[in-house]
Amino acid sequence: MGEAEGKISDLQLAEEELKQHPNAKPPRSAKITTYATICLFSFIANVNGSNFTVAIVPLSKHFDIGNNRATWLTGFNVLMFGLGNVIWVPLMRVLGKRPVYLIALIVFVAANAWSTRATTFGSLLGGRMIAGFGASAADATVPSAVADMFFLDQRGHCMMFFHFALSSGIFLGPLINAYVVQLHSWRTSCEWIGIAGGVIFVLALLFIREPQYNLERRQWPEDQIPAKRTYTGWLSLTVGLNRDKPARRFFITFWDILCMAFYPPVFWVGCPVGMFVGWTIVIQVTAAQIFLRPPYLWQLHSVGIFSISAWIGVILSFYIGGKLIDFVANRARRHDHTIKPKPEKRLLALIVPFILSPVGLIIYGQCMAHHTLWVGQAFGYAMHSFGFTAVSNIAVTFAVDCYQVYAGEALVIVFVIRNIIALVCSFYTNEWIGKDGLQAVTGTMASLEWTLLLVAVPMYLFSRQILSFTDSYGPMKRVHRES
Repeated sequence: MGEAEGKISDLQLAEEELKQHPNAKPPRSAKITTYATICLFSFIANVNGSNFTVAIVPLSKHFDIGNNRATWLTGFNVLMFGLGNVIWVPLMRVLGKRPVYLIALIVFVAANAWSTRATTFGSLLGGRMIAGFGASAADATVPSAVADMFFLDQRGHCMMFFHFALSSGIFLGPLINAYVVQLHSWRTSCEWIGIAGGVIFVLALLFIREPQYNLERRQWPEDQIPAKRTYTGWLSLTVGLNRDKPARRFFITFWDILCMAFYPPVFWVGCPVGMFVGWTIVIQVTAAQIFLRPPYLWQLHSVGIFSISAWIGVILSFYIGGKLIDFVANRARRHDHTIKPKPEKRLLALIVPFILSPVGLIIYGQCMAHHTLWVGQAFGYAMHSFGFTAVSNIAVTFAVDCYQVYAGEALVIVFVIRNIIALVCSFYTNEWIGKDGLQAVTGTMASLEWTLLLVAVPMYLFSRQILSFTDSYGPMKRVHRES
């Protein structure tokens, strides 16, 4: 069996064939509970990534270090949040998704327990890095699970729930952790995240079904249709296990991930998504420092409340980044009388965040530099967060449509690029702002966002030629050779 042959999805089997096989299309309720639990994991994973953005000052005092070094706790956590997928996705291709989520949650809970007991900065840094590694399983594997469970015409809308959970973790995390740090300590923030991870582990044991199937791709005669799997059968850890040369499959998947770094659509998607994440970290870090100083002199919990403005932007982006891109892509497919995806059509929805988000950055920078009333900064933050979520979902769904069979592998590269950019931003934010000033920094950030989003124009115009080119090498060449 070929590397891509055993994976059932809507591009590889017609919907009628999926309906025929009782185990290839689980009931809607099972898909909802599975996906909801995965999204909960994604939410707490991103809360974990942002938990120390509001604790820079207390951490600096506790360990007697500078603010810049304290940001390492966020930066290296974010880096491992991206790099961890290089291990989890190949493991997912061998073991299946359910075992990977369960193992990752155990690592996540243990690392947060470690962080609560850390007595030195080095020990805490190690705990945060391992927590980031465990959390990363709720990242690049999720779009692949969506591609397994839901059909093409629903993909953008369904993916939006993942990005809503991701964004909610990033923006509501500081709100929750600001109160926790102010009323208790930074150690308590790790404690409650670890407990939440334990609760999600129990939910995962009960509700996450294996969405990855290793079945022969053929029409099944009526008298040979496999028996419908029971609830306990779905909870088995071997449903997604691939016994066909597992070690070889692991290393081939690892090699496929490296090859996909040279696919232009994959590399490009990682850049704007990373830029939006990086600039969000800049906003969070600057807000956590500036609002605590004169003339504002806020309490730490007020900085957390400020994040609600960003979450409002996330809510407003739900239709633009989800339903709209499905509507546009499905209409294009009907117009061309094809069942094949039209990934480039999804890029049309980038027009709205292209207009709003960079302007929001400029508004935030100008208002913060001139110490205006917080309302201006909140509007700017909401506008940028609108784009953060919309751009992420549009771009990631575009990549999944381009390379659905290898969605997990493609997204590893996207999220590694994203988190490397975020790491650089967390390391050099204070130094950059100290040198050039917040006005100049946010102006440069906005220009870079506009530039990267404009690359969507050639991606749209020449998508057919680009995808034809990437079919000539790497894992996609193998797909076409085996088809």
